[in-house]
Amino acid sequence: MHPATRQRLRLSGGTELSFITAGETSKPAVLLLHGFPTAARSFREVVPELAKVAFVIAPDLPGFGESDVLPAASFAAFGEAITELLEQLAIGPRYIYLHDFGAPVGLHIAMQAPEQVLGLIVQNANAHRTGFGPQWAATMAYWSAPNANNEAAATAHLTLEGTRDQYVASVPPDVAARISSEGWQEDWRVMCLPGRMDTQRALIKDYGNHAAHFDTIAEYLARRQPPALMIWGRHDAFFDLAETLSWMQALPRMEAHIFDAGHLLLETHAAAAASLMVDFIKRR
Repeated sequence: MHPATRQRLRLSGGTELSFITAGETSKPAVLLLHGFPTAARSFREVVPELAKVAFVIAPDLPGFGESDVLPAASFAAFGEAITELLEQLAIGPRYIYLHDFGAPVGLHIAMQAPEQVLGLIVQNANAHRTGFGPQWAATMAYWSAPNANNEAAATAHLTLEGTRDQYVASVPPDVAARISSEGWQEDWRVMCLPGRMDTQRALIKDYGNHAAHFDTIAEYLARRQPPALMIWGRHDAFFDLAETLSWMQALPRMEAHIFDAGHLLLETHAAAAASLMVDFIKRR
């Protein structure tokens, strides 16, 4: 058994990327892509289980966790950074875990090399307009008119309280009680480091470009029909539950599981999620 190890890679542009690997390189690869506001540590409870059946790669996206910021943050630039990591590690066919901000990154990678995709694992990840509920109004207004007032409204959640909300907003109290405050406190500490808040603001703006590519993503899914597993927290305060149906309509053979969890499902349901992922990989 190969335990999880943290490594660093200096990208061709000079930025250093921090990432975790675990498992044997001879096994199928699984790329775990976290979302806002977390880092690779959000997979801490599933990596040991996945490593029994796969070679796991879990990067801290640029400007998150222990990875450096990019000079110009965008999801396409993140996708290229992670692609360079995969090339340096000589990773071929892979499963890709899509979550939150990790979804535009992972879909960029998948669509650049669709023949390398063994399957998608979708966890509270938007790829359709159905994911945007009323709470997206301020952000969508910013995309349409990127002025100072709209930017202030769209980025108002970049606070300690807003970071905490990613973990517990709309989550039933008994479920929320199982979530440690250490997670959002660490996320906020990192977010306050030099350059990190600029990264967050840039990504909020660039997410509009991800949304603008939903039709292209739909064409990819329709054409390639990658094997897919969905694990979704039904109490997500940010991505509407209707998004799950859109995914299932796009991928009719998708296996879907809805949990009594929030946006960061792995904080409360990691064991069940890991079991489903292991079974999904073993069946393939």
